[in-house]
Amino acid sequence: MTKLLKDGKVIADDWVHVADEEDLPARGGVIVSLARWKADHNSLAGRADGIGVRLEAGQSPEEIKDDLSHFAVIALDLPKFGDGRAYSYARLLKGRLQFEGEVRAVGDVLRDQFRAMYRCGFDALEVSEDADDEALERSWQEALGEFRYAYQPAYRGQQTVLKRRHPAAAA
Repeated sequence: MTKLLKDGKVIADDWVHVADEEDLPARGGVIVSLARWKADHNSLAGRADGIGVRLEAGQSPEEIKDDLSHFAVIALDLPKFGDGRAYSYARLLKGRLQFEGEVRAVGDVLRDQFRAMYRCGFDALEVSEDADDEALERSWQEALGEFRYAYQPAYRGQQTVLKRRHPAAAA
């Protein structure tokens, strides 16, 4: 079972990733691929225990924008730490598309990326079951407090330096 780093705490992950060829469990929240969502949309949309979708690195949230109300979780794949598309997708989901569910990071994430993930709109990060919970929680808190100022606008976090210097620019 995987764990999540969410709200600065490591918690159990109640959601199950289900591969395209696997049967869905009778109960519990499931996360399926975009291909499976498109193929089984009608049966998945009515699932009582919740449905989530996993978007691979090249799959934009624009592809599911009309279906966002069906999802409780959108898992964004980070195939390698240098691939920043998921950050843009998280910002798109939380900002322009106004997705209110959980946006979670799945894949290759470094501690140095925690602050950027938070600012872009990620709500949770999947971590391995053998991860050191206390060290992860401490790293998360440290990462969020490392920098006093921000230079790029973001979904959440402190105002940018420009808006602090020039209040008129905030208007």
